[in-house]
Amino acid sequence: METILALAVFFLAGMVKGVLGMGLPTIAVGLLVLLMTPVEAAALLLLPSLVTNLWQLFAGPAIGPLARRLWPMMLCIFCGTLVTVPFLADSASGWVPAALGACLFVYGMLGLGSFRPPQPGRREGIFSLLVGSITGLITGATGVFVIPAVPYLQALGLGKELLIQALGLSFTVSTLALGIGLYFNGGLEFGNIGLSCVMLIPAIAGLQAGQWIRHGLDETMFRRLFFVGLLLLGGHLLVAAML
Repeated sequence: METILALAVFFLAGMVKGVLGMGLPTIAVGLLVLLMTPVEAAALLLLPSLVTNLWQLFAGPAIGPLARRLWPMMLCIFCGTLVTVPFLADSASGWVPAALGACLFVYGMLGLGSFRPPQPGRREGIFSLLVGSITGLITGATGVFVIPAVPYLQALGLGKELLIQALGLSFTVSTLALGIGLYFNGGLEFGNIGLSCVMLIPAIAGLQAGQWIRHGLDETMFRRLFFVGLLLLGGHLLVAAML
């Protein structure tokens, strides 16, 4: 029964990711912690997260320019994750996902209210280092890699497909760093890796279904759903933390 529920969780998470370009680790970890420990949930999502993020990354239109523009942020995400992943491998703090959920919820509300974060402009290099470092520290501690990377990338004013690709780049780096960190801190076991391979099937099926839905959306509808998704993901994290 636990495996069947996990398969359903990954299909749902994959579909949300296909539509919004994000949400797989947030939904997967948030629901799976009702069935297992946080570190087991993080280990289970590694392969589905990595494969779907790579799929999302290479399906976009401009991987080279994005990588050259965002590499300082990616480097800081990678290093920051390695710093705090021992906390995830050892234990989980209930207030961290709750605080993360609150941030997502508030940001989703602001976005639906037509609030747009200012573009960093000529200070983009500095902001990329800061945002990448904070995102990495939060990723290592919680296994979720959305804050503050997602609001920052949205503030860059990228189009729909470029934003989706930039999210894929950020999440790929986060997943790789998380996997390396868990491995060296004893958070990965052979059984978890095998089951993680099985979870690829529903995750990819959900991703394809979500992408089919997304391609039929115009820019305005996509951005509206993007912020609704943030709001719902934030609310989900808050409820899961309280439970």
